[in-house]
Amino acid sequence: MEKQPLTFIGDEEAKVRKSSKFHPSIWGDYFIRSSSLSHAEESTQSMKKRVEELKVQVKSMFKDTSDILQLMNLIDSTQMLGLDYHFENEIDKALRLIYEFDDNYYGLYETSLRFRLLRQHGYHVSADIFNKFKGDNGSFISSLNGDAKGLLSLYNASYLGTHGEIILDEAKSYTKPQLVSLLTELEQSLAAQVSLFLELPLCRRMKILLARKYILIYQEDAMRNNVILELAKLNFNLLQSLYQEELKTISIWWNDLALAKSLSFTRDRIVECYYWILTIYFEPHHSRARVICSKVISLISITDDIYDNYSTLEESRQLTEAIKRWNPQVVDCLPEYLRDYYLKLLKTCEEIEEELELNEKYRMQYVKDEIKAIAIAYLQEAEWGIERHVPSLDEHLHTSLISSGCSVVPCASYVGMGEVATKEVFDWYSSFPKAVEAGCAIGRILNDIESHEREQAGDHFASTVESYMKEYNINEKVACKKLQEMVEKAWKDLNKESLNPTKVPRLMIERIVNFARSMEEIYNCNDMYTNPNSKMKDNISLVLVESFFLV
Repeated sequence: MEKQPLTFIGDEEAKVRKSSKFHPSIWGDYFIRSSSLSHAEESTQSMKKRVEELKVQVKSMFKDTSDILQLMNLIDSTQMLGLDYHFENEIDKALRLIYEFDDNYYGLYETSLRFRLLRQHGYHVSADIFNKFKGDNGSFISSLNGDAKGLLSLYNASYLGTHGEIILDEAKSYTKPQLVSLLTELEQSLAAQVSLFLELPLCRRMKILLARKYILIYQEDAMRNNVILELAKLNFNLLQSLYQEELKTISIWWNDLALAKSLSFTRDRIVECYYWILTIYFEPHHSRARVICSKVISLISITDDIYDNYSTLEESRQLTEAIKRWNPQVVDCLPEYLRDYYLKLLKTCEEIEEELELNEKYRMQYVKDEIKAIAIAYLQEAEWGIERHVPSLDEHLHTSLISSGCSVVPCASYVGMGEVATKEVFDWYSSFPKAVEAGCAIGRILNDIESHEREQAGDHFASTVESYMKEYNINEKVACKKLQEMVEKAWKDLNKESLNPTKVPRLMIERIVNFARSMEEIYNCNDMYTNPNSKMKDNISLVLVESFFLV
């Protein structure tokens, strides 16, 4: 980012415009030509027929299996392979049996697996069950050190802890170095699993990307079930065909909107936006919701770049006032270059509302309110940047939890969902409950840790890293470590909010959890959204381009 020196005239800054250069879209019109990517209709129908046949066989496995360990492994496999939405009733029934089962005689792998599966589905299970694996000195017993399968199971279970569960914190610290030391000694399938989850633990992974990667690991496992493997590959290919058609529709809409061309200083990221929304819900029955939410997040990205990378402070104030008023008649109050964007923002939201059923139309007002809130937050940050103000951490988070976008996107994700998205759910969400606050904290802080060095080099406003450094008089490395600890606390909040009974259906809280997972994945190495010619490109290719070859 290049900027001229700031000068001041009274209380107003001179009209110095920021100049930013982002990497252009690496996908172009690739997915508009997606009809050539999708499977032929005859092939698709054949795959669907085979999927139904295989589903019957897997349902029989659930019905005919009485062994608790086999049931747990069956649930775990279907979840990691992205098949669990086909077997919700069977899994619910199996989990009730697993919950009632006495696991006192289970080993480390089985105990950890049971704990994780139940916690993932909202069951209260005491972490004290892991005390049996500790010696008199309070440490985990040394005989576990070579049990890679058990250690990996405990490692993944430990990330579902809530506040005060010290033994799970100890399990994290214990298992990670043990797994690293064992990595070179393991057979291929287990080594691949350990490497994958050391990079990012199971419960923080994007489900559809995990399914794509885990299929390759599962097929090398000597204990694999070939019926489940075939179903996983077919199911993924069918999902991918659906995604390609959705993305084609969204890409045509994006091209017609033409904002990425008229506002050339913004990030052209419609493919990345859609991929991001896939993390919230990948299942086929959420197709309408994905399309709606992808449109909203793409417009939020444009809005972010206007405030962050181009508009003067006065223009930011004008835009904020216009968004707050949400009226096309105020468009003349905006600079010429913002008028088309403003009208298209309003029009897109109006079009989405028109597509909704009569009893759903109220939902868009909640999204509009979130967009107004994010505009106000963007303006506050623009003022901080001009003033060279480094706010306290609390002051920063009061604004930046909203500006992160992590509140507007899950709210928008509810709009296209079914009857479960009631007005009571939207009222709950708009009250900024603990689950929403935690999700926003995860997104904001991870973004800042990975992006602050680049942004500060470009004369960006202070991030939470700078606020922490100033408030506690510490260096950058220590500040980042402390902020990462805040992320872990926020995850514990989310874990707690996900346990039954929940204030709203768990399905709605899961959208927040899934979005937080996406922040972990996208900001794991760097800001892969801003820098799409990175691991982001590889991941998108895996999910949206590369299908499985079927013999």
